[in-house]
Amino acid sequence: MSNNLLKGKRGIIFGALNNQSIAWKVAERAHEEGASIVLTNAPIAMRMGEINELAAKTNSKIIPADATSIEDLEKLIAESMEVLGGKLDFILHSIGMSVNVRKGNHYTDENYDYTFKGFDVSALSFHKVLQSAMKLDAMNDWGSILALTYIAAQRIFPDYNDMADNKAYLESIARNFGYHYGQAKKVRVNTISQSPTMTTAGSGVKGFSEFITYSELMSPLGNAKAEDCANYCIAMFSDLTKYVTMQNLYHDGGFSSTGVTEAVISRFSDNK
Repeated sequence: MSNNLLKGKRGIIFGALNNQSIAWKVAERAHEEGASIVLTNAPIAMRMGEINELAAKTNSKIIPADATSIEDLEKLIAESMEVLGGKLDFILHSIGMSVNVRKGNHYTDENYDYTFKGFDVSALSFHKVLQSAMKLDAMNDWGSILALTYIAAQRIFPDYNDMADNKAYLESIARNFGYHYGQAKKVRVNTISQSPTMTTAGSGVKGFSEFITYSELMSPLGNAKAEDCANYCIAMFSDLTKYVTMQNLYHDGGFSSTGVTEAVISRFSDNK
């Protein structure tokens, strides 16, 4: 159901790969709420995905861009403003990858070339997006920029590997850049720490299905679904959250505040 929360707003959504992607669902909801959007992803990721289907469904233009390339990002932002007919009101950064995870390298035995590549894609790219948007004066006052993160930035999940470091840096960028962008243009910058969600990227992490099962048992409300995360993103893009900035916002069914639950205790009791 649409409430026209984003009527007349313009935005860029990074990272919609397929209909499992949170970014995909955000794009669908943004369109339903009246926004005009541009979809973008790295050219190689776009060849693997189904983004043309999403573009047709949301009446959106696709502009390929390597998020680690300043040149690509500036071109993307400039073309988006031209296509959408004005400055932007929101941006979603929903990209991340770890070559070390893909290659099966343990956290204590990383290939540092792989580490930097993952860091550049997953975290530093967020700074590059923000920097490019500010340089081009691309955001309307009170605009909202979001990145998706995970609680492994604060707690140890052994098989999350160097992605945990990437997410920690990502969250730091939101705080630091959010201060400067807020002072300069009243632009809000936040991260959303979502429950483990079975996306294409998430499913590549060893033991991810166990993450999800454990989190479900540890969350009073259960794991937040991708569709609900999309709704939260829409709320953060809307004018209803104009004074929320520099925050890491947990969208995890209460997992982040829970020490233990009866369901987890019961599991241990059952194993005696």
